[in-house]
Amino acid sequence: MTKSLTPTPSELPRAALIAGYAGLMPQIIAVMLVFSDSEYRWTGLAAAYGYAAFIFSFLGGIWWGFGVMARKEGAAAALIFILAVAPSLIAFASYLPWIWGWDWPGPSLAWIGMFLMASPLVDRWLMTRCHLPVGWMRMRWHLSLGLGGLTFLLAALA
Repeated sequence: MTKSLTPTPSELPRAALIAGYAGLMPQIIAVMLVFSDSEYRWTGLAAAYGYAAFIFSFLGGIWWGFGVMARKEGAAAALIFILAVAPSLIAFASYLPWIWGWDWPGPSLAWIGMFLMASPLVDRWLMTRCHLPVGWMRMRWHLSLGLGGLTFLLAALA
């Protein structure tokens, strides 16, 4: 009997876990740059903000995909898509202080860090409306608390 190369819809592929946890590396490197107190401190803070904002927006894209795959109609379906767009809008709003010359990146890092840490609550809600792979929530909590916590730490160091 040959094992299928395609995972069943209920499995979380091992590659997703490896790539997901590897995705914490940019923020870990940013923390090291900030703690080095070198000329790259500011680069570490700015890059950490950008990376956290990109990942938060990426989560919205994942939620959008879950919403499309759920093929639901009505208020619950509309809410899925509203929640899916929210991370990009929040990330953009957190970028505005830099454009306007306000205090940045500390407060923006703090906001994005908090939203990242809370983001698995959306996935938990989605579980009642969409099929999510086995292991999804565990991975989401680990990655969101990891990235959000590192981002929040960087906010405190900014």
